Amino acid sequence: MKILIVDGNEKNTSDKYIKLGMSTQFQVYEEILQNLFNKNLNITTIHPACLSNYLPKGLALSDVDGFVWTGSALNIYDSGPSIERQIELAKHIFQYKNKIFGSCWGLQVLATAAGGKIRKNPKGLEAVIAKDIIINNSGLNHPMYESKPAKFDAFCWHYDEVELLPPNTDVHASNNVSNVQSFSFSKGNSEIWAVQYHPEFNPKWISGLMNQRKSNLLGEGVYKDVNEFNCMFSYLSDIEKFANLGEELNISKTLINQKVHTLELFNWLKYLKKSI
Repeated sequence: MKILIVDGNEKNTSDKYIKLGMSTQFQVYEEILQNLFNKNLNITTIHPACLSNYLPKGLALSDVDGFVWTGSALNIYDSGPSIERQIELAKHIFQYKNKIFGSCWGLQVLATAAGGKIRKNPKGLEAVIAKDIIINNSGLNHPMYESKPAKFDAFCWHYDEVELLPPNTDVHASNNVSNVQSFSFSKGNSEIWAVQYHPEFNPKWISGLMNQRKSNLLGEGVYKDVNEFNCMFSYLSDIEKFANLGEELNISKTLINQKVHTLELFNWLKYLKKSI
């Protein structure tokens, strides 16, 4: 299957990850998709936030089987070329008969391109772990959540939320911070699944993000003090070594069991394969 990953980040953001010895967000996505599909995917990644001419020569969007939109440090209401190019790309992609999956920023771009609206969440930053996400009846009957526990935790980092849904959108999951933790809709000839959290992230990578944005987490009150931060950071950076902290931190198995944590992506790939 041919997958096109749309990297949502500008170059300076990706460079910060690389400088810290981390994978970029698009590299994290490339790796998890290949692992879930036994390395049998033909993946191309494009960077519309960085380049105006971002499509490789010879790449026809009509030949792509599925599109994946990554997270980003951008905020969609800030506008600007790096954002507008992504919105216009989404509108263009909707013309083709395909399947699209978006995470966090990806959800926000896809919602905006389809007529929705994004705002800064008045409840503030939801970061590191989105707790107690509840799948509603619509979600329980949607293939995205096949075999997923009805309540789960997920890795996350977002200041923003959906204020206005695109027409004919079904919300599938919520928690007490974000009413829209996932949705699906059809637009043009495309079928879109998207989540506000990050099923592609893994504990080690999210610990790197914590290290990079420690001041944000403490300033926003996600962790009450440095000791609480260090406890979570240590656990996520090496779960095997610090396994004893799991109970103290109230870590859900839905978060650290990779098979469960990545089910949305596995189910999307399975759904995509059936549709080809």
